[in-house]
Amino acid sequence: MYNILVVDDSPMIVDVFVAMLERGGYDPVACYSGPECLEKLKEITPDLVLLDIMMEPMDGWETLENIKSNPKTKDIPVMMLTAKQLTPEEAQEYGAYIEDYVMKPTTHRQLYDAIEYILKRKQDISEDIKQAIGAGIEEQVVEEYERLSKSVDVSKRLFKILESTYNLNDDEVNMGENIALAIKSMQMSIKLQEERLEQIKKSLK
Repeated sequence: MYNILVVDDSPMIVDVFVAMLERGGYDPVACYSGPECLEKLKEITPDLVLLDIMMEPMDGWETLENIKSNPKTKDIPVMMLTAKQLTPEEAQEYGAYIEDYVMKPTTHRQLYDAIEYILKRKQDISEDIKQAIGAGIEEQVVEEYERLSKSVDVSKRLFKILESTYNLNDDEVNMGENIALAIKSMQMSIKLQEERLEQIKKSLK
């Protein structure tokens, strides 16, 4: 049974997601603030953290930075589960640190699918790494493969969210110049990461 930490400063929302997770066969733990989350992570190592953004006094992004800057917690997967629309700047700044970004409200099925996708991706990458290490591939190459495998997938998922948020396929929508530049930069970054990942995959064969 997977242990999942639910972090939100609204007790009602926490209760809703705890109930959803219990119904799905998961083992949820409730936290009602960023600082409480960080304290709880000193006691347990969950399989996944579901983290809201709009919290006070410490918001979700600051909580995320604290989790990822701590060597003891940096490898714990974090999924942002929030009602806040994703911005291109947030996608670029925090994309490397999160596993997914799911908008509230969400259905049971959407939540379960997102969680299972994250856990399966982690398992698949782990198996690829074991095979690469067993084949004598250099540690530096293996580490880059691990980082890019997750990063490319997450970046693509975040880009899809931005596509729907800003109607990127609608020529009549007038985006601000900064947003347009940020999105274009993200597209280029994804392309370069994909190309490098393909190079590594060929070297692993």
